[in-house]
Amino acid sequence: MRILVCEFVTGGGMPPSTPIPASLAHEGDLMLRALIGDLLDVPGVDVTVTRDARLAPLPPPIRSITVNDPRESWVLWEELSRTADAVWPIAPETDGAMERVCRMVEASGRRLLASHAEAVAITASKAATASALAAAGLPVAQTWRTADLSDPPWEGPWVVKPDDGAGCVDTLCLRDHAAWAHWRGAGDRSGFVVQPFVSGTPASLSMLCRDGQAWLLAVNRQDIVLSGPAFTYRGGVVGGVASSPELHALASGVAAALPGLFGYVGVDFIAGVGGPMILEVNPRLTTSYVGLRRATGMNVAAAVLGLAQEPMVIPGPVERVEPVHLSLEEMAWNPVD
Repeated sequence: MRILVCEFVTGGGMPPSTPIPASLAHEGDLMLRALIGDLLDVPGVDVTVTRDARLAPLPPPIRSITVNDPRESWVLWEELSRTADAVWPIAPETDGAMERVCRMVEASGRRLLASHAEAVAITASKAATASALAAAGLPVAQTWRTADLSDPPWEGPWVVKPDDGAGCVDTLCLRDHAAWAHWRGAGDRSGFVVQPFVSGTPASLSMLCRDGQAWLLAVNRQDIVLSGPAFTYRGGVVGGVASSPELHALASGVAAALPGLFGYVGVDFIAGVGGPMILEVNPRLTTSYVGLRRATGMNVAAAVLGLAQEPMVIPGPVERVEPVHLSLEEMAWNPVD
């Protein structure tokens, strides 16, 4: 089986005129290498990737195609998609990148090893995601588009972030109306959303999905620090939070509310005294994937390939979870100048 892994940030998706953001490239490379390792452990699988010429090449047996001009990446990805049996995209939701890759693969007629483009379109918007999950009766943080507000409809503090953002990029905590007014006046904020600051432990679900069903693999504790007004994601502990019937029900509820989700999906939430509060849904690999095999003993890529079969192969139960600490600062990244 020939699989094209299309990792957007490291594979030629970033503009040539500006440096690749180190934080996004670091996380993208970690996820890419973990996924490739899992795929190469599946008998009969061959892996092709594209690689930005500004980054170190990947070693054999991976077929690595260097992208010297990122302006030609989309044409290359489309050509490679048509020669593959399946495509596994890893891309940020920002500027519609993940949705565009998924629509390209769907148009090629090849197997998309990620969520359907329509589901990606919803989850790419934090406001649209919150609306869909709230309509399904799930506990989700109130989310308002800043373009619809002159002032927040509740007392602070508030969290502001890009509606289609990835990670903690441009995510800030505004503690009072003075901070809100200063932030609003500092630039165009029409593409942002605002949520109430929710107290509790930042966490995430790692799960598999197909046709409205979910299989919860691990619950992860996120290491997110607040320095001044800015949030920074530093890693976390995969399997660092005990699963529970409530969290299994939460995973099932998300999958049922967004039945186009497929394969690996991450759900960010706050574990508070009143129970879990969903913040967003990531229809793609998340950084937690890097430690998931060590934590669960499961080759998650192989499980996704099983879900893609007709009839699908139901993932086996996770027998044990041994917490795995991930520190982005400790995991090396070696870009090329």
